[in-house]
Order: sequence, then C-alpha cells, then structure tokens
Amino acid sequence: MKIFALAFALLLMGGRLSTLTAQSTGLEIGNKAPDIKLPALNGDTIKLSVLKGKLVLIDFWGTWCSPCVEEQSELARLYKKYQQASFGNSEGFEIYGVALEAKKPNWENFIAKNKINWIQVSDLKFWRSPVAKAYNIQELPFNVLIDGKGVILAKNLHGADLEKEIGKYLRK
Repeated sequence: MKIFALAFALLLMGGRLSTLTAQSTGLEIGNKAPDIKLPALNGDTIKLSVLKGKLVLIDFWGTWCSPCVEEQSELARLYKKYQQASFGNSEGFEIYGVALEAKKPNWENFIAKNKINWIQVSDLKFWRSPVAKAYNIQELPFNVLIDGKGVILAKNLHGADLEKEIGKYLRK
C-alpha cells in the first residue's frame, strides 16, 4: 500500500510540475511570440502581427515606473537609429509599446510631452491585462525582441545590451 501511495504522490507532483512548466513556456528564445491586439490612444486596435517583416521590440512599461520613464529617451535614440535599417529577415525596426496603465490621461500626456512616435497600445487594465499574463510580466520595464517572423530573439535587455543585440542582426 505504501508503494501505491508513493507512486500516486509522485504522479500528482509530476502533473503539478508539468503545469508550472506549461505556464512558463512559450516565451523562450526561438519560440514565436504571442500576438497582441490592443487599442492605441486614438482607439484603433493595433495587432503586433501587422509588424511582420520588421525587427520589433515589444516594450512593456508604465508612466508610473521610473526605470521605464528613464528608458524612453534611450528607446527614442534606438528607434531613430534603426527604424530604416535592414536586418536578417527583417526590413526596418519598430517598437511596440505596451503600457500597463489604469488611467488614459496619464499615458496620453506622457506620450505627448515626450514626443513618443512609435506604436503605443494599452487596454488600461494595469496588471490585470491579459497581455501581462500572456507574457508573464513580473516587473517593469520588460521587453522582448522579435524578428520579422515573430520569433523571440532576446528578452529583457536594456541599454548597451539591447543595442548590442539589435546590432547582431544588422544586414551588412
């Protein structure tokens, strides 16, 4: 009877472990990034998948997050530098900003004041956003770099590390 109980316990643990693993898989380098479909400031819905063919940085951020705010000037510099560049299987560089916000005026004012000219979307559900769950967002800032086919190349790189990673894919 003890052997049966031990085997049953191991079976339950194995099932539990596979459930935990299933929740963290899918965002590994080499996997396809989950599509995102969220509204922009003007209310138009913009899907991540419309950027197929471009190198894309999916930037998860919030106006209330000081490291995110500090990073915006660096993202503006990278956007300007690489927007028209050619990469391995990608033409051009795009940033798809996903703001984890609760109040539209805060988000809208920040974008206007800082002249952010890349794609910005938010469902205004803050941490309850299904996208935050799909990407397993634990803290901000967080980003994912994907190629022209939507395949994850890198995750959570910032500053010089991010620029170095982008540079690796430049077509010479």
